[in-house]
Amino acid sequence: MCSESPHVNQLDDENLEDREHEFQAEADCSRLDMFIKERLTTLSRGHIQRLIKTGSVSLNGVAAKPSKSVRPGDWIRVSLPPLQPSDIVPEDIPLDIVFEDSDIIVINKPKGMTVHPAPNQSTGTLVNALLKYCGDSLSGINGVARPGIVHRIDKDTSGLLVVAKTDFAHNHIAEQIKLRETTKKYTAVAHGAPSKSSGRIETLIARNPRDRKKMCVAKKDGRDAITLYETKEKFGHFSEIDVRILTGRTHQIRVHLAHIGCPIAGDGAYGGGSLKTQELRGDRRAAFQDAIARLQGQALHAREISFRHPRTNETVNFTAPPAPDIAAFINFLKENDPLEV
Repeated sequence: MCSESPHVNQLDDENLEDREHEFQAEADCSRLDMFIKERLTTLSRGHIQRLIKTGSVSLNGVAAKPSKSVRPGDWIRVSLPPLQPSDIVPEDIPLDIVFEDSDIIVINKPKGMTVHPAPNQSTGTLVNALLKYCGDSLSGINGVARPGIVHRIDKDTSGLLVVAKTDFAHNHIAEQIKLRETTKKYTAVAHGAPSKSSGRIETLIARNPRDRKKMCVAKKDGRDAITLYETKEKFGHFSEIDVRILTGRTHQIRVHLAHIGCPIAGDGAYGGGSLKTQELRGDRRAAFQDAIARLQGQALHAREISFRHPRTNETVNFTAPPAPDIAAFINFLKENDPLEV
């Protein structure tokens, strides 16, 4: 770990809109690229190495290799090139904005909207919409002007997302997520009900070796995943479950609830796309199947998020009601699927 002297231009309460940065080392550091990474933390190491190789970094006034050692008293200057425009096309797509200031935007994402463009979908995403909405107010991450997506929710999951408008905000919130200092709560409607009214699901999650688009609980070679749940209301054949995630693995809640035998209603990928119970017959069974079919994907909604605001360091909390299709499904269950005692 290397540290800089107090008078050096340092990323504390400013963001990377400043394109020139100068540091003086107070301790040994084995590599120049790592020294810079510790200070300009929103830049990837690969991007820093490109800056060094293209002459945008100097060590005591001269060019140096990424592997060059840094010694106490050395001066390091980083000149960030002008931001390059993103190759993602801005699109005029309506956004449900829950909160906005100069650093962050909190969005209530609708079902059916992908967060970020992918090879098979280059338009219609949240990022396309944010590029149009934010215009020139975006800062640059790794040299490209784009919104800072610090966490994601699935295409067919609705609910709250916080997006960074500046590198400073991106770095601040990403660090909170890394340290598990944020709170993210969801509402899920699942087939059946957990055997315990509340609990903790802790497993490894990895890519499904039989279907790379899906995830699965793994015995080894996965990433740790922790989900807390509490059954809010039991119906006859379904339950409404409050969920809090301590980690943010792909499809985590969907995989974990399916793992304990309660796949999320409407989630065809993980066993919740059709009615599970065999107790319902005839017209009543058809009515339940129709209610599930009217769900626009899984009945999962990111209803609440809390974190420390990057500028004030005060905890902020945002909530959003369930998407209309989930609310309608819950009302259907209240009227047609009473819990028999």
